[in-house]
Amino acid sequence: MEVVEHRKAPTLKVLNYGGHYVVNLNSIALPSRNTLTTLAMTNQQEPTIPTLYEWAGGMPVFELLTDVFYKKVLADPLLEPVFKHMSTQHQLHVAHFIAEVFGGPAMYSTEEGNHFKMIQKHLSKHLTEAHRKRWVQLLLESSDEINLPDDPEFRSAFVAYIEWGTRIAVINSNATDLTMNPEEPMPKWGWGVPGKPYQP
Repeated sequence: MEVVEHRKAPTLKVLNYGGHYVVNLNSIALPSRNTLTTLAMTNQQEPTIPTLYEWAGGMPVFELLTDVFYKKVLADPLLEPVFKHMSTQHQLHVAHFIAEVFGGPAMYSTEEGNHFKMIQKHLSKHLTEAHRKRWVQLLLESSDEINLPDDPEFRSAFVAYIEWGTRIAVINSNATDLTMNPEEPMPKWGWGVPGKPYQP
């Protein structure tokens, strides 16, 4: 009987019985129960991390937020001249846009417009840094009034998007044309560096 070592697996022995090769199972080192348990735990799915949209409370929260916010806007001496001619649906469109960016349903992009059209609406509006700061201030005040989640992780992600979005709006408002791809996808905003919601 000739013993042949298997090159790819040194612990595996193949026995040659007159031209018939048989695997010697006793030579195979099987993993221990502890090893199998560790592998099973490693392969388990991580807990699902909610989207910012879900953590905030869903669409009713975003629609309430823009309702409270735009009432403040129309009562504000700096912002009222900019927004006084907006359509009655404007605040809902903004709610649906932000909700979709934060991981909510694609209501805005499938029913009301797209990222290109949203940016296009800001062209030649000549917004200033003063407009932007007041807009952000009133939105954050409205967020507190409706009890939007105030944990550090959510608010850091929320404010980061608002800062980014409003600064882009000011830049575009002082342009006369738009070179952006009309099919540009909607922005998608997540938890950022914290990676997930606050866990005490």
